[in-house]
Amino acid sequence: MPKPKQSQGCRGMLRRTFLFLLGIAIAQILGDFFSIQKNRENFFKLVGQLWQKVLAYASTLRENQTPQPLPSTPVVSVTPTPSTPVIQPSETPVASVTPSPSTPVIKPRETPQPSITPTPTSSPLERQTPRFFTKRAAKKAQPVPVTRNTIAGVSFYQTTIDLTDPEVFLTIGLANNANLANNPKVTKGDEPFENIVARYRAAVIANGTFFGKDAQKSVLGNMVAGGRFLKYSRWENYGTTLGIKAGNQLEMITARFSGQPDWTQYWFSLTCGPRLVKQGKIWLSPLSEGFKDSHVLGVGARTAIGFPESRDKLFLVTFLRSLSLEQEAKIMQEIGCVEAMNLDGGASVALAHQGRILMSPGRNLTNVLVVYDTNYPAPEELKISWKRFQNGERPSPVPADFYD
Repeated sequence: MPKPKQSQGCRGMLRRTFLFLLGIAIAQILGDFFSIQKNRENFFKLVGQLWQKVLAYASTLRENQTPQPLPSTPVVSVTPTPSTPVIQPSETPVASVTPSPSTPVIKPRETPQPSITPTPTSSPLERQTPRFFTKRAAKKAQPVPVTRNTIAGVSFYQTTIDLTDPEVFLTIGLANNANLANNPKVTKGDEPFENIVARYRAAVIANGTFFGKDAQKSVLGNMVAGGRFLKYSRWENYGTTLGIKAGNQLEMITARFSGQPDWTQYWFSLTCGPRLVKQGKIWLSPLSEGFKDSHVLGVGARTAIGFPESRDKLFLVTFLRSLSLEQEAKIMQEIGCVEAMNLDGGASVALAHQGRILMSPGRNLTNVLVVYDTNYPAPEELKISWKRFQNGERPSPVPADFYD
């Protein structure tokens, strides 16, 4: 009997020694492999691609399921149906809003505006029949309207951005006139909202996407404006992206469910979230998108953006009281949005119309949405870059400019 026990002990010790030496050999091989930068890049690229496929597969499993609402979230007493008609709320023109004496008023630029006739491209929208809306020179340009409306007892400012208007242009403004958005590599900090309004001289200026509270103040997600990258990382898969493609095609993509957008095909793109409406239905899954901040998940001041089924305009909505995400989603649906997402909120909520500040933020901002129209014309270089984009130019990130 003692001999078999001794034999078994030797076998166990040999097995452990073999596994130990095997582990050392594997560690040495992996160390040599990952010491080469190209190998590291290829490995992480493969992992990223596999992860996107897993998320895409998971999204197909949930396609026919309605996302669960957030816990302890109040619900607006509105019962939408798939064929819910668009509610036409009473509109009160912004002209009735009387700004405080200290509110700055910016006069528009007095520059002649040449008409531009773009050549639309034909890249299709994901899972949808492409619709093309070019800026038609034959259409009479109109000022961008901002109205004060009320739905389900909630008042809000609604900015309607007509993408077929020949003089309407949407872009992103950065604090301190920066060329690149704040990122882990470079930062230009933040700036008072009134200074931003005075510098851009636009028809409408509103808060944009989230940004960090640390000294770097990095903005959320990839960002494209005027057909040029303001921020880029190939690993980006957070939140929801609103994009404008050639031919003024509107697109809204939630990366962790539908895969990364192709940012090189965007004239304009802003990543924020959570998503509120998808294909006409309320769609809330903030945790899956990567949002964990209680200020985002709870009740707070809100701004949202979306577009109707016609896909020829954007609705920028600035709410006048605190809401839950579900309340916000229901109102965006009632306005007529088939796709909508939440923007930065809380102390960042800001809105200026024709140089008058209607809502002043409680802190400095790093990025804003800027809308030009016939009375507050876009800079000439923005119009030229828009025409070039329609004729085939596409943005490409410069590796030296971005942290990746």
